[in-house]
Amino acid sequence: QVQLVESGGGFVQPGGSLRLSCAASGSISSINAMGWYRQAPGKQRELVASITGGGTSIYADSVKGRFTISRDNAKTTVYLQMNSLKPEDTAVYYCNANWGRFSWGQGTQVTVSS
Repeated sequence: QVQLVESGGGFVQPGGSLRLSCAASGSISSINAMGWYRQAPGKQRELVASITGGGTSIYADSVKGRFTISRDNAKTTVYLQMNSLKPEDTAVYYCNANWGRFSWGQGTQVTVSS
């Protein structure tokens, strides 16, 4: 089993920045990839960014050049640096781990508004 705990959400004005963190515990060595998803009201959950065990990352087109996914050397914490935030980035952000099965964090709210 893998457990995930997110932190770092909040309220920010357009153009601002936030950094989300996701700490994994449990069967860390089983994790193949970790990622961030988001779900806005009335919309489906969508992939924002993910990073594999080998360090390869992918991004949704809507966040390329603005968001950066990274992880610590121990591969137990994944970060999402979000810059140049837009109102359309407002959503609940969920951390995800693929360890043969999937684990999800509890979600953290990000609100971008003036």
